[in-house]
Amino acid sequence: MSPAATLAAAATTTGPGFLSPTGVEIAFVLVGLATLGAALVTVTTKQLVHAALWLVVALGGIAVEYLLLTAEFIAWVQVLIYLGSVIVLLLFGLMLTKAPIGRSPDADSGNRPLALGVAVVAAVSLVWVVVDAFRTTWIDLDGPVQGSTKVSGEILFQHWVLPFEALSVLLLAALIGAIVLSRRNDPADPATPAGPGEKKGRR
Repeated sequence: MSPAATLAAAATTTGPGFLSPTGVEIAFVLVGLATLGAALVTVTTKQLVHAALWLVVALGGIAVEYLLLTAEFIAWVQVLIYLGSVIVLLLFGLMLTKAPIGRSPDADSGNRPLALGVAVVAAVSLVWVVVDAFRTTWIDLDGPVQGSTKVSGEILFQHWVLPFEALSVLLLAALIGAIVLSRRNDPADPATPAGPGEKKGRR
């Protein structure tokens, strides 16, 4: 058999390669680019409410990526916890703390170069850790589904119970903090009730 025929047979048995991506791979890249764009808008906009709404788009894009990776359970956890809880909690905190709805000059602290440097270092470190950890790991596509509810539930409640519970405590602390900030007395507000030992003067 000639070398050309050997290569053709190998390409037929191995399926599509890098130069012939499947529809799922193309959708994965497009959704990833949209998610990256939404994340960039989230951290660059000066309107807090718009940042929260663009964060919804970014987290939703991540959920779609999980679906494309056949991890349905993780995708629905992403939707229920992050889109259904974290974003609602964030918007609830913005409303309770009377954050400005429109453009806010205070949203830009002037530390963009430092923040960009930290983000680049964190991204490079994360990519290096993931590549190094899964360098020799291969997923058997013909085997059991890796992202199924059974497999993910066993891993979550056997090895990741403590981080899971710590996340719930963190969300509860954020909600309590938002309530405390919203009930803080403002001396300049005439509608604010006077605290213990304080008397309102007549105008």
